[in-house]
Amino acid sequence: MTKNLHDKTYPGETADYRAARNQLLQAELELDARVQKVAEMRRSLPDGGLIPEDYAFDTLDGAGQETKVHLSDLFATGKDTLFLYSFMLAPDTQNVCPACTSIIDGLSGITQHLRDRLNFAIVAKAPINQFDALARSRNWGDVKLLSSFNNDYNDDYFAVGASGNQIPAANIFVKRADGIHHFWGAELLYVDRPTHPRHVDQIWPMWNVFDMTPEGRGTDWFPKISY
Repeated sequence: MTKNLHDKTYPGETADYRAARNQLLQAELELDARVQKVAEMRRSLPDGGLIPEDYAFDTLDGAGQETKVHLSDLFATGKDTLFLYSFMLAPDTQNVCPACTSIIDGLSGITQHLRDRLNFAIVAKAPINQFDALARSRNWGDVKLLSSFNNDYNDDYFAVGASGNQIPAANIFVKRADGIHHFWGAELLYVDRPTHPRHVDQIWPMWNVFDMTPEGRGTDWFPKISY
C-alpha cells in the first residue's frame, strides 16, 4: 500500500479509496516533476532560425479600419517574446473550428495578464473583417487579431496542410540583437501517432477540467459550442 503523503481525508472516504488515491497522488507528483523538467528543457532551447521575412499581416486599427502590421511591430517595448496561435478559419465561409474557438475563449479572459509578460496574437488565413466578426461574436475584445490571408506565414510555420487545409499551430518567437528568431513550435501536432496530438493542452483549460472527472474527455474531441 502506498503510504499517506499528507494528513487529509475527505468525509466518508474508505480505506480502499484512500489507497487508490495515494497511488494516484504519487503518479501526480511524478507527472508534475516531469512537466517541470520538460518546461526547463523548453526554456533552455537555443534560438531557432531567423524569420525568412518580416511578415505583413492585415489587421484593424483602433477605428476599425483595415491596415498592415509587420511581425516585428508585434513586439512591445521591453517584451522580447511573442506567442502566435494559428486559428483555423476557412475564408468566406461559416466553417469555424470549434476546438480553436474553445482555446481562444479561454485565453481571451487572461489576455491582459499574458501581455504583462509577453506579446500575444492570433492569426487566421481568412480576411481580417471575417475574423473580426467572429471575435466580436465571441467577445474577444482584448485579443490581437491578425490575418495571414495575404502572406506566407501559414506555409512557413506549418499552419497549413498539403491540401491547403488550415492547421491549429502554436509558435513562439523571440527578438534578439540580430533579428527575430523562431523559438518553439507545438510539434506534437506533426507526430504520426494514433491519439489526438494534444499539442496545446497546457493552454486549453477545458480538457484539463474534463480529465479530472470520471467521464474524462470522451471520444468526441470537439466541444459542444454553438456558433
